[in-house]
Amino acid sequence: MEILNQIVDIFLHLDQHLGRIIEEYGALTYIILFMIIFVETGVVVMPFLPGDSLLFAAGMMAAKYSESLNIWLIIGLLLIAAILGDTCNYLLGKRFGATALQMRISGRHIIKPEHVAHTHSFYEKYGPSTIVIARFVPIVRTLAPFVAGIGVMDYRIFFKYNVIGGILWVFSLTLAGYFLGSIPLVRDNFEKVIMGIILLSVLPIIWQLVKKNLSPA
Repeated sequence: MEILNQIVDIFLHLDQHLGRIIEEYGALTYIILFMIIFVETGVVVMPFLPGDSLLFAAGMMAAKYSESLNIWLIIGLLLIAAILGDTCNYLLGKRFGATALQMRISGRHIIKPEHVAHTHSFYEKYGPSTIVIARFVPIVRTLAPFVAGIGVMDYRIFFKYNVIGGILWVFSLTLAGYFLGSIPLVRDNFEKVIMGIILLSVLPIIWQLVKKNLSPA
């Protein structure tokens, strides 16, 4: 329970944690941000890491600590991290996907079948555009490239949507944090803003579940 509380605290107070990292590590913050985004998008078993909220917080901190962080360098590095992460996940799915879906630890699947099912439903509805849409949906964001690899989506098609999705995701959320973070109402209510971002990002999953439960058997 304590670990869960710590995870929730990190999500809701990313601005404070990130501020301490900047003050303590300076330029190394770029590498830390890069690695978090790369792992969140590139390692299929790590979908719980902050993605949307981290981009927003990174933009907000770039505005606050402009002498330490350059917003355009952040955007460039995190865009590369996002594209490389999805590429890594695609290759993992293509090479090890079928085996990974069957792997268990203490009797539990390391990749939850229900998460894969939700991701499949996105593909059935949106096709390759799922790679773009998934950028804004937690869990699906991490699983979409992995499932694309399992399904042997043509890499050229995947890469095109990977780049488009990465650009839209990184630019929109990071710049939103950069410009909105200077507004006192946003800056002083960071926790509520992050809760709003999380709620908006999980709405597609909630909608899919509602439709599934309401549809006739």
